[in-house]
Amino acid sequence: MTANRVKSILVFLGTRPEAIKMAPVIIALRQKGFHVTVGLSGQHHEMVNDQLKLFRISADFSLEIQDKVKNTEDVVSLCLPRLCEKLKILRPDLILVHGDTSTTLAGALTGFYEKIPVGHVEAGLRSHNHLHPWPEEMNRRLTANLSLLHFAPTASARQNLINENIDPATIFTTGNTVIDALFMMDSMNKDNPDLKEKFHFLNSSKKWILVTGHRRENFGLGLKQFMQALLHLAKRTDVEIIFPVHPNPKVRASFAELIQPGCPIHLIQPLAYSEMVWLLSRAHLVITDSGGIQEEAPSFKVPVVVTRETTERIETVSQGWAKLVGTDANKIIEASNEYLDSVALRESLKIQKNPYGDGTAAMQIAHHIEQLEL
Repeated sequence: MTANRVKSILVFLGTRPEAIKMAPVIIALRQKGFHVTVGLSGQHHEMVNDQLKLFRISADFSLEIQDKVKNTEDVVSLCLPRLCEKLKILRPDLILVHGDTSTTLAGALTGFYEKIPVGHVEAGLRSHNHLHPWPEEMNRRLTANLSLLHFAPTASARQNLINENIDPATIFTTGNTVIDALFMMDSMNKDNPDLKEKFHFLNSSKKWILVTGHRRENFGLGLKQFMQALLHLAKRTDVEIIFPVHPNPKVRASFAELIQPGCPIHLIQPLAYSEMVWLLSRAHLVITDSGGIQEEAPSFKVPVVVTRETTERIETVSQGWAKLVGTDANKIIEASNEYLDSVALRESLKIQKNPYGDGTAAMQIAHHIEQLEL
């Protein structure tokens, strides 16, 4: 019997980062002539739609689970029956999921149950600690075992999969699609005069420190230590700190308690992707517990202080782009000051390339799928 080529693809998304990282893939697949259906779990319904619109993409359906999710495990339990019903109607040749979210796991598991092949974009990242990040590390491992195709961003991610007995013939090293999205958005920003006006309150003669923080494992004492470090760094007369605060109520409450009247830290509302890219391209330093920013910052030659105990983005650490410091205030301060003050360190980074690719990952993924026979 002759094998069939892939013609129809369901791209299944649930969170803002997934939308950003998969937008270039959706565009590349459509350019190749595939019929692409964009499905949402509804995990972060409005934020996902907002990001897709930036890339002129519309969702075809949503499982609309957002208002029903009370705990992490609810995402999977709510998605499974709803997505099964959708798949019985759509019957795509392939399902693509991304990264490490509970939506990702739900999409891969449902594809397995319905006997539809699954492709995993951004496959193979590992912290090798099943509780950090939680639940993302185990979501990735489980998704790997449910997937037929594995699009690994780096050689080390590919090796992680091989070490877990994934067939090397099913692994494709492509770079990370977040770099594709970053370059696309940076190009769009050049025609947007409103961005400079939005951040007019920042002093262009100072060193900008862009901060994000939201991870569950850092709640409580970790967030307080994090904030104490920021308050200390804010005493420097040569820096401006800008902090888009995550909408999670626990995060907001933790920082609200510590911010002092007149403190030179700009706490602002969460940013659209275009705004975040604009700030990142002009930052001198990033302090974050985000995974995606660790991948993006090297494209703009911006070093990163990572406020986590582990990271799946080991390339940024090994190449000097990032320092892994946890939430110890003294370590955050020390690493930040070194990046801010060491001319030699910053000069050494200027000659380094971003280990996560050159902005061609999405086209590589589309090409590999085009060659696939099921």
